[in-house]
Amino acid sequence: MKIVFITRSTLYTVPGGDTEQITQTAKCLNEIGVEADVCLTSQEINYNDYDLIHFSNIIRPSDILYHAHKTDKPFVISPNLIDYSQYDKYQRKGIAGFIFGLFSADTNEYLKTITRWLLKKDVLKSKSYFRKGHKRSIQEILKKTSIVLPNSQAEQEYLKKMYSVERPYCIVPNGIDETVFIPNGAIKQENLVICAARIEGLKNQLNLIKALNNSKYTLMIIGDAAPNQKKYYQECREIAAGNIIFTGRMSQVELAKIYKKAKIHVLPSWFETCGLSTLEAAAMGCNVVITDKGYTREYFGDEAFYCDPGDPGSILKAVEQASKHDSQKNLQNKVLNNYTWHQAAAITLEAYKKIISN
Repeated sequence: MKIVFITRSTLYTVPGGDTEQITQTAKCLNEIGVEADVCLTSQEINYNDYDLIHFSNIIRPSDILYHAHKTDKPFVISPNLIDYSQYDKYQRKGIAGFIFGLFSADTNEYLKTITRWLLKKDVLKSKSYFRKGHKRSIQEILKKTSIVLPNSQAEQEYLKKMYSVERPYCIVPNGIDETVFIPNGAIKQENLVICAARIEGLKNQLNLIKALNNSKYTLMIIGDAAPNQKKYYQECREIAAGNIIFTGRMSQVELAKIYKKAKIHVLPSWFETCGLSTLEAAAMGCNVVITDKGYTREYFGDEAFYCDPGDPGSILKAVEQASKHDSQKNLQNKVLNNYTWHQAAAITLEAYKKIISN
């Protein structure tokens, strides 16, 4: 079997959780006998070389429509469905914040897509997207999809609620690289708190800094600024007290070393499908504080400490609660036993087989 992942043009230049998801899944599929290539939507692709196409990021439907219209090859999609609406309406500033406060989530995503294209920050492969709009484009893709591969049952239910399209689906949870994130029982630094994520408004580092400024905790902000969020990054730097450290982006190996030391990992995002860095941190024995917005409870249950991203006081309270508890061994074992990229690849392969056999 030979398959191709087709994904956003900025997968490597603006890395995110989907970068890890796609590259790791492709790597593990190759290890179990599937020839898996990763191509960007901007590349020319010989579809006849493949048995199946695997798309991702349903909120970028223009990337998908172009290729779906050029071939009759069956395809699947990992939706990675993120809802930016709360962040757009309540946290964005300036003209963009005013405009996004007026419209629906789908209209806002349409405006963002067109703007990125006009500013030459991204490609717009399918010009039919202009006419169809964001919601209709997504509905068309879902109707043609052989099977949907959401990361959680909650994501599947939200996708159905938003777009009213019934399709076969198979839950493929996100994972960790178990060859890198290997717990060793290292002694934790009680007051060391880390946040590993791209620095941008959605990830909400600003409210995290406000919550922990001048506290007893040392907060390490690990990540680079998103390309279009330099002002946000500067604001984070300007308000940060002396107990806040900015490290820049780290490799997976470097992250594993920090996870071993830290007592707590915090990801107070306005929305999370899962929070890959939270999974990694939990595997390394960190207590995890995570947003209550998105699909996080399906992964972490009652063994995480939840916060309201809009309230620095709520974030601080969750950090304080996490600091008083021993390492959540049940959560650590749950991640190590159930959420790895090899397991995700195996589930994905079973979904592929169903399509090929039909």
